[in-house]
Amino acid sequence: MSTDIDLQAILTELGPQFAEGAAERDREAAFVADHYQALRTRKIFSAQVPRELGGGGVTHSAMCAFIRGLARHSGETALPLAMHQHLVAAAVFNCRNGKPGQKLLEKVAADETILVSTGANDWLASNGSCERTDGGFLVSARKPFASGSPKGDIAVTSAAYDDPKDGPQVLHFPVSLASDGVSLGGDWQTMGMRATGSETLIFDKVFVPDEAVVLRRPRAAYHPAFNVILTVAMPLIISAYVGVAEAAVEIATRQAVKRTDDPATVFQMGELTNLLTTAQIAADAMIAIADDGRFEPVPETANAILVRKSIAAKAVIETAEKALETAGGAGFYSAFGLERLVRDAHAVQFHPLQEKRQHEFTGRLALGLDPIGTETEQRLKKAA
Repeated sequence: MSTDIDLQAILTELGPQFAEGAAERDREAAFVADHYQALRTRKIFSAQVPRELGGGGVTHSAMCAFIRGLARHSGETALPLAMHQHLVAAAVFNCRNGKPGQKLLEKVAADETILVSTGANDWLASNGSCERTDGGFLVSARKPFASGSPKGDIAVTSAAYDDPKDGPQVLHFPVSLASDGVSLGGDWQTMGMRATGSETLIFDKVFVPDEAVVLRRPRAAYHPAFNVILTVAMPLIISAYVGVAEAAVEIATRQAVKRTDDPATVFQMGELTNLLTTAQIAADAMIAIADDGRFEPVPETANAILVRKSIAAKAVIETAEKALETAGGAGFYSAFGLERLVRDAHAVQFHPLQEKRQHEFTGRLALGLDPIGTETEQRLKKAA
């Protein structure tokens, strides 16, 4: 589909600008607020919304490429953008397949509304509580890793609810970050990705009307909604980290060319190339599986994505660390920029599913079992 948004031109314009001041933002954990404004002005936040709903009509794969390219300049901008874009992508898929999503997409298109995801730490059990009240629920919860929250407009989130009839459930709903009872934890002091503004969202008896609840599901069970969420989200998120790995390799290569007479350096460059290529292949495969929203939303699709996510994540971290080794002692200096990328790369391991949980999910499917087994269900019930 044609679009008036030239992502490559925007990347060429903004990428170098976004790279400026990265060390200072990292040192001060200062959110990339001005970058968000620049992206908003160029309608990047509504870029994936279909043209007929007022958006740019950009494909999922094109957005993955944009995020990857952006991360080579500014991983701390690319990652929270990916978190917003995966919510848009899920809404696009749902809307095109007869499920709720159109209203959210129209709002994003009309106002360049910025969405904040809290799903990374929620997974199946979610957290917090929903208390029944007239016309809806009062939600109280703490939601860590809410990337982009300092400039976010709407949190797409969930919370646990003990239904008197149906038992433990999880309710999914959007919440305006301007609502009474919503605040930021101010707690994003971390090893890496320090400028992503991934603060904890705090909900203190926030009112959520009945009509805002878009999904109710059993708390301890795997739900088909995750077949969509995982399939569209992980390629976008991993694209950001592959861009970080590519940036690390660029720095290492500039140092390595100064030592071409050193056999160890030549060998390290060969290793580095293989590691980066592994990450790139896995990321490209994820994008191909998502197929611009033409995938079948079944556990096998989600599983294929998760397997490649683990492969890519491991390769991203190993690439960044090998880049540091290849660059030599200069890479150990903060001013060089490489050690920041190494720290940023390590954040990839915390996106769902973490490797061991992916192994369990994948192993169960390989043996013809449900992806979430009895032991996992018991852990979730205890958490409830």
